[in-house]
Amino acid sequence: MISYEIVIIGGGPAGLAAAIAAKKNGAERILILERDRELGGILNQCIHNGFGLHTFQEELTGPEYAARFIRQVKEAQIEYRLNTMVMDISPDRVVTAMNRTEGMFEISAQAVILAMGCRERPKGALNIPGFRPAGIFSAGTAQRLVNVEGYLPGREVVILGSGDIGLIMARRMTLEGAKVKVVAELLPYSGGLKRNIVQCLDDYEIPLKLSHTVVDIAGKERVTGVTLAQVGADRKPIPGTEETYSCDTLLLSCGLIPENELSRGMGVEINPVTSGPVVNECLETSVEGVFACGNVLHVHDLVDFVSQEAASAGRHAAEYVRQKAEAAEASSKAEAAEASSRAGAVNCDDAAYGSGREKNGGCALPIKPSGGVRYTVPSWIRPRRMEEEQTIRFRVGDVYKNHYVSLYVNGERLIHKKRPILAPGEMEELKLGRAQLLSCPPGAEIVVTLEEK
Repeated sequence: MISYEIVIIGGGPAGLAAAIAAKKNGAERILILERDRELGGILNQCIHNGFGLHTFQEELTGPEYAARFIRQVKEAQIEYRLNTMVMDISPDRVVTAMNRTEGMFEISAQAVILAMGCRERPKGALNIPGFRPAGIFSAGTAQRLVNVEGYLPGREVVILGSGDIGLIMARRMTLEGAKVKVVAELLPYSGGLKRNIVQCLDDYEIPLKLSHTVVDIAGKERVTGVTLAQVGADRKPIPGTEETYSCDTLLLSCGLIPENELSRGMGVEINPVTSGPVVNECLETSVEGVFACGNVLHVHDLVDFVSQEAASAGRHAAEYVRQKAEAAEASSKAEAAEASSRAGAVNCDDAAYGSGREKNGGCALPIKPSGGVRYTVPSWIRPRRMEEEQTIRFRVGDVYKNHYVSLYVNGERLIHKKRPILAPGEMEELKLGRAQLLSCPPGAEIVVTLEEK
């Protein structure tokens, strides 16, 4: 069995950034496993600009952004395997994978970084009545057909869902000569970035109907039209509000789901809100030595934030491997007493999950979302293990105007920042200093909430 220090599952923006950061922080034997025919992930089909403003301080297309990281991976001589599907990861970090040249094989890893990304919610999960004709595509599939394969899925288009991919595809289909009749959104607010609403819909006079959904799809062989209806507060269609649009294509942009089948298979604890792993401040999951980053952890709106998060995961994974090596070396030199003392300290700091939460309650502080905050990443912080400044990312569950984002530690408010508007489509973040947490007593918790004043 081949052994590596770090094995990274996924060669998209998260996997690439994690590999580069791990290499810079001392890891030598790193392997990226990618199921596609090339590195770069979803960025390869995102030919629009707007990427890289935070990372490179310039505006790039998706392929250009990916190319910069791919070049760094190759310059660092980080090993990667393409067209390789990971079938299973055991709790002791043995990765089972397969490809057409090597067949089925196993790889032993000292640390694993999960960077599998996310997938689109399919039509079957939306409960739309009607037949199953040709012409129904997820927005991501349509994006690949247009941008990579060179096919135009249709000429008259209705889009259900106002996530960023749906908004971007409304503009893309228009530029390719199709007529986008309408974008419908079930919720009373858009799930996409404000800039995408302006640049992709408003600039092209494409109507956006909030609190609307598809209630019928016409056509047996090919879509011939769809019927929209307004929905009430219970998100159920209101009789008498139906509108029919003739079209030959329906694009679905109804949310993204983190790809966590592998995570669940190895026993990683999953957050029911994000459908991604529960992680601590090092982005380590409930399985020791397994880290997660990018859209497999929680869905991001900007790839720059994916890269930042993944770099943190790569850095901490390299540190984890180094600490394990140092402990093994100390043990081999018969420094048993020192190794035991060191291990005891690490156990207190590291045990942040499962039984460790009860056994070492004073070492790990839970982060509780409250008052409109849906979730936070990370979910736990160990003050003695965190860096000098910890980024806490979160999303809200509705649109809030002129609210304060507040953070409490053991009942004391440490952060109170006014925001003119908060929306589910925009990821938020707070910075928390290490010194603010070191004196917390056992049983303390961190609360992130919204307040009106």
